[in-house]
Amino acid sequence: MNVVQPIDFESIFQHAPVGMCVSQNRIIQACNNDLAKMFGYQNDELLGQSFLVLYPSPDEFERTGARITPIMNARGYYSDERIMKRANQELFWCHVSGRGLNKDNPHAAGIWTFEDLSAKRPVTAELTPREREIAALLVEGKTSKLIARQIDLSPRTVEMHRAKLMRKFNSATSSELVHKLLGIMR
Repeated sequence: MNVVQPIDFESIFQHAPVGMCVSQNRIIQACNNDLAKMFGYQNDELLGQSFLVLYPSPDEFERTGARITPIMNARGYYSDERIMKRANQELFWCHVSGRGLNKDNPHAAGIWTFEDLSAKRPVTAELTPREREIAALLVEGKTSKLIARQIDLSPRTVEMHRAKLMRKFNSATSSELVHKLLGIMR
C-alpha cells in the first residue's frame, strides 16, 4: 500500500524555477529565494517592502499599478515585460505575471512571478521612465494609437517618444526598434 505524502507547499514555493512573491496592497508578504536573488536582496530585506523598491522610479510604480488595475479587474490576471531595478540600481528586462486573489480588488492580495530576461535582452540605452514604459508597450506589439489610449497621452506624444527610442537604438524602422528592444539584433 502506497502512503501518500503531504505536499510541502512552502518547499514548492521556495524552489520554484522563477522568482515568486505573495503581496497585499502591493506590499511583499512572502518571497522565494529566486526573487530575492534576482533583485539582489536577501529574502528578509524584501518582506514588508512595497513593490516600489523593484521599480526604476516611483512614477513607473504608480503608472504601472494604475495601468494594470482595469486589466486585472477584467481578467483576474496580468502579464507583461518591463524594465525593473535591482538593489544595485542596475536596470533589467523582466517578465512579470500576476493574479489577484480578490476579484473585486486585484491589489488587495496577489501572487506574482518574475523572470529575469537580461541574458537575452540587455538594457542597452539610457531611457527615461516614459521611454521605458513606451518601449515595454511596443514590445507587446501595440501601436502608437493604442499606447496613447492606454497611458493617456496623445498619439503625437507617443510618436515623439518612439522617434527618440529609434534614435537611441539607431533603428531605421519601428520593426527594427522592436527587434532591438527584444535583443534579437545587437
